[in-house]
Amino acid sequence: MVAAGNVFPPRHTAKRTSLYSCLSNEFVTQSRIIVGCLRVTFGGPSTSIRSMTEQIKKKLAEEISTLEHELNHELPKELKKAVAMGDLSENAEYHMAKQRQEFVRARLGQLKQRMADLSMVNMSNIPKDRAAIGSTLVVFDSTKDEKITYKLVTSEESDVTKGLISTSSPIGRALMGKKVGDVSEVVTPTGKRELEVLKLTTIHDEA
Repeated sequence: MVAAGNVFPPRHTAKRTSLYSCLSNEFVTQSRIIVGCLRVTFGGPSTSIRSMTEQIKKKLAEEISTLEHELNHELPKELKKAVAMGDLSENAEYHMAKQRQEFVRARLGQLKQRMADLSMVNMSNIPKDRAAIGSTLVVFDSTKDEKITYKLVTSEESDVTKGLISTSSPIGRALMGKKVGDVSEVVTPTGKRELEVLKLTTIHDEA
């Protein structure tokens, strides 16, 4: 789950080489999906999307507040303390604090962009006859020879154990835009899977 919570490395342990790999492509992909499918404002026929996005925005705001406090108060103190130790070229505390500072700034930019994307959610742009954010699908997995129920949600809400699939996950991307009768081939870490859509309930149907 690319949740709104702490997904970045513990303080003072981040390595520069892995800094931006932590800020994964899922955030970019998820933002594009949200903007492309849900653009504009609230006020649609269902309150579920509104409630969902407000909960996510609340979590994002909490993380933003925590990181801004760290960036503006805690890290400057740690950097000042490290500088006082002298010889910055071999000062591990100084370099770790700088790396953490860089990471926090990048993460803050990421979170604020996500907040802006969520503010443009609009029910009217969610299709009524195809799978999209909020849709529940019953699919037949020919690989496992079983029926599975999935609900397409944001990355912050995803929980595979509960059938909540992020729209930016391999299965989520494969099911987006599909109708009843469509078959999708999904490449997952466990191998290829073929999913046939047996039933589709969109967010509009649940309104």
